[in-house]
Amino acid sequence: MTGQQLKNSILQMAVQGKLVPQDPNDEPASVLLERIRKEKEQLIKEGKIKKEKTPSYIFRGADNLPYEKVGKSEPVCIADEVPFDIPESWEWVRISSLGSIVRGSGIKRTETVESGKPCVRYGELYTTYHTSFNQAVSFVSEELFERCKHFSYGDILMTLTGENKPDIAKAVVYLGNDLIAAGGDLAYWTAHGMNPLYLTYLMASPYVVGRKVNLATGDIIVHISGDKLGTILIPIPPLSEQQRIVDKILEAEVKLAEYTGKENSLNLLQKNFPDALKKSILQWAVQGKLVPQDPADEPASILLERIRAEKQKLVAEGKIKKDKHESVIFRRDNSHYEKRGSKEENIDDIIPFELPDSWEWIRLSAILTSTDAGKSPQCENRPRTIGEWGVIKTTAIQDGYFLAEENKVLPPDFNLQESMVVHHGDLLITRAGPRNRTGVICVVDGEPENLILSDKTVRLSYLRNFVNPHYVMTALSSPAMQYFVVDAMTGMAASQVNISQEKMKTFLLPLPPLNEQQRIVDEVSKIFGRIDKLNF
Repeated sequence: MTGQQLKNSILQMAVQGKLVPQDPNDEPASVLLERIRKEKEQLIKEGKIKKEKTPSYIFRGADNLPYEKVGKSEPVCIADEVPFDIPESWEWVRISSLGSIVRGSGIKRTETVESGKPCVRYGELYTTYHTSFNQAVSFVSEELFERCKHFSYGDILMTLTGENKPDIAKAVVYLGNDLIAAGGDLAYWTAHGMNPLYLTYLMASPYVVGRKVNLATGDIIVHISGDKLGTILIPIPPLSEQQRIVDKILEAEVKLAEYTGKENSLNLLQKNFPDALKKSILQWAVQGKLVPQDPADEPASILLERIRAEKQKLVAEGKIKKDKHESVIFRRDNSHYEKRGSKEENIDDIIPFELPDSWEWIRLSAILTSTDAGKSPQCENRPRTIGEWGVIKTTAIQDGYFLAEENKVLPPDFNLQESMVVHHGDLLITRAGPRNRTGVICVVDGEPENLILSDKTVRLSYLRNFVNPHYVMTALSSPAMQYFVVDAMTGMAASQVNISQEKMKTFLLPLPPLNEQQRIVDEVSKIFGRIDKLNF
């Protein structure tokens, strides 16, 4: 049971007389209602509230069934309308019989001032005030205040307009000492003679909410009138019992807050658990703890030698440029060192964990032949169609997968370059955008048709026979490697950061043997598939 469901259950028990015991010494509700009728008649005589055209009077007949007399009409049995039984000391009554529901005055947002006379606008009942309040947060000029209608201590405010039916006529009681100006689309229930907190809780009970939903009109903008609210049949306990009910609910709300806090924590844990579990799997993968090492595998050190030889060959053939800042990471005296040109330094302080003997630490540049970015010309805001070319959006690159449909059509006169074209097997990364969307990595699986890179996306070109791109994606997505990705970001605003291509090349990467790369990729895919099928 959720916190809200538990609260609803408590409120429903309260209005049915099941939350607190009845006290035979309490003045019955019938006596209370008779006193309220007389007080109401006096207020009408004094012109403080309006007289009802057809006042309702509900009473028990000789057969112990409820009857209602409306205006001068003959009494009618309303047993079919009564939703549940109530204690003997309680009574049923229409809301309209208790005081008066007064509609507020129109107060525009532009008419509020920083200081002046207090006011409440209807939207604040949804956003600012809850069950009760004793001080307003908005103000109007004294001139406007004098033209408005005012509510005071014990009056209950209700919204007449809203976005959904369950929240319509949300009730909030004012318990302060000042007169407050009431805004439009707002009504206040005054001179009701009841414990105001009891009525507020009553209006939030499942029974009354259900009645309000049935009476409200509209779908996008929902409305309910004060007259319709006045027709709702409500149960009234003795005044002393009303206070006991309020005290019990207030006591329960403290425990409900604790319950809801724990519920929210649990929901957050359940929501985040799959992602947290996946991150743990990725971390195990890059530390060499997810799959067993095979002594028959070619060690990563040999793989690196073959990669260096292949890159030297491609440089000699003029197919790629020589890396002027080539990095070589090695072990000596049980420490990690990095050599760039003639410079050598200890890098133990940036090595996050130890690797299996057959693995090696490298900079990403060690396995890359180039990095390529595209262009983002002025495009129509629509995806490409058959025969057209498109530029990918950054949203085409998701964690672990590629969305080819996330593109904008290129102008027909755009000068296409092969280095920009997206192909199957491409390892792509976002280089700019919001912080949570920068450094996102994927592999293009399947041959996309007529798509190019944008200026905010980069292709990490690698030696395809020597490196498994899905492993590189897995490794760079792991928590430890993401540290280096985040550290490479520049920009002050979280909404717009950047990672340069040169910074990308410096990402630290644990490199396993080629065969183990594939085993890791297969195991991660299998485990992630199981996680995605779990029902959290």
